[in-house]
Amino acid sequence: MTTLKQRPGNRTALTTMYVGAGLTAVATLFPFIDRATTTVMADHIRAGYPAYEPGAIDAAVAAYLVILATVGGLGLLGWLGTIWAVRADKRWASWSAIGLLAIAVTFALVALTVRDSSGDVGLAPLLGWLQVLPCVAGLVAVPLLWRRTG
Repeated sequence: MTTLKQRPGNRTALTTMYVGAGLTAVATLFPFIDRATTTVMADHIRAGYPAYEPGAIDAAVAAYLVILATVGGLGLLGWLGTIWAVRADKRWASWSAIGLLAIAVTFALVALTVRDSSGDVGLAPLLGWLQVLPCVAGLVAVPLLWRRTG
């Protein structure tokens, strides 16, 4: 059996995956920071629905926070699980990484493009683009994992 240190690309792949986990944490925490500071999400909802009362805007922001926190938590579990699988030299780690990347890219595309009843994208563009950042790390890590198993 080949050890972790002997496989080419392992350190780079693992480093990239740790960066991806960090970017996922940032993309997950930023909406909560935004709610307390810049209010990008609330302003986006207010612009799309000017008749909404403050309570309705707060409810919409809270719903987005639940969605983004859930997806972010699942994404972080995906990163950590894949990191564990690579470190444990599991043969399925590369396949798992591809599946998780496909899910992440799909979610990011949905976050960037799905329009709500106002005609605008539902999620504020800044928050949608934050969902893309972990995908970039995944797009770097997956080929490194396949090179590692080759």
